Amino acid sequence: MTKKLLFFAAIALLSVQMAKADNETAVDNNTVNMTTADDSIKNAGGTWTTSTSPALKIGEFLYHNWSATGNSQIDITGTFFGNYKYTHPKFVWDNIVDLAYGFAWQDLDNSAADSVGGRFETHRKSNDKIDLTSAISWKAYKDWGASFTANFKSQFGAGYEYEGIGFNAVETKVSGFMAPGYLTTALSFEYKRADWSISLSFLTGKTTFVYDDSLIAQGKTYGVIQEDNFDPTDPSTFTHAYFALGSYVKALYLKKDIVPNLDLYARVELFYDYKKPKNMSWDDIDAFVPDDTDPTLAPANTKYLLADGETWTDIQNKGWLKKRAFETDLDFELKLDYRFSRHISANLALNMKWDTDFSGMGNWGHWQFYQMAGISVFFNWKTPKS
Repeated sequence: MTKKLLFFAAIALLSVQMAKADNETAVDNNTVNMTTADDSIKNAGGTWTTSTSPALKIGEFLYHNWSATGNSQIDITGTFFGNYKYTHPKFVWDNIVDLAYGFAWQDLDNSAADSVGGRFETHRKSNDKIDLTSAISWKAYKDWGASFTANFKSQFGAGYEYEGIGFNAVETKVSGFMAPGYLTTALSFEYKRADWSISLSFLTGKTTFVYDDSLIAQGKTYGVIQEDNFDPTDPSTFTHAYFALGSYVKALYLKKDIVPNLDLYARVELFYDYKKPKNMSWDDIDAFVPDDTDPTLAPANTKYLLADGETWTDIQNKGWLKKRAFETDLDFELKLDYRFSRHISANLALNMKWDTDFSGMGNWGHWQFYQMAGISVFFNWKTPKS
């Protein structure tokens, strides 16, 4: 563990030297040499403008014989954010690639035994994200237009829930690549300005995929409804995809230099599945009279799973509006990046989700929450303004 810490501390020191050299050469942050593949290209009346920002985020702490104590740890995350836009007099084709993958190594007690067999304690995933968006929009009147959007979300590797530490730790798989995966397609009305846009669709398809039989057998289906002949011991009875038809609202804000050197990216998405009330079996819930001795008991034929800490009594008496809000999926993301130089920046990321198809880990229930702050080493290139 100590060797790993020293190695990555050397990388962090090298990154600082890169920043110093960058400042000494007085390279302007907004003017970067580009490869031919990323130059602005004009053809057939259209122009490509691209912005590609791979980054390596490193966090490191080293404690050895330290009176105030502490746990040595390293967190390394690779990210990739790309915006590729084709602007034509009649339409705009906008593509966003947002990827992240990271691991954290932590030495909780400096024991040799843990470093040999305690992988639960020293090696855990810290970030995992695949988010691909492609949208074509047509201008209709002033800033109003129509758009067709396709979005895919998933993750690269398996995700685990951990209980206990060291050799007594138990890991339970809760997710993986395409487990879940989400493909959303929407034909929308759109209001679009230079830095932000709002899309509204009443005809949106959202397909949820769970291609992991072990998760389905455990009941972790992420809203993929199983057929009546479902048998947890027989994979041939498993259903791996669910298509939802509903309404979709998306607001996006992407602004460079909202103040000097500070970039902001914000996104919020709302989706309502028209079939959700039936899938949740609200009628069964409303008709159910809970046992006073056990308020967690559910109607025998309900397809809705409770979140941790939630009881049927909590949701049984919700009004019509509260039920509709309860059923609506929410995905909110915020990113802030402050550039010290062309290669070094401080960053903050926040992601919050509400999804009643996720039964929960811990006491958050249907809420999912992710927050990260750190320093990034960028290897970015951007096309100049044309």
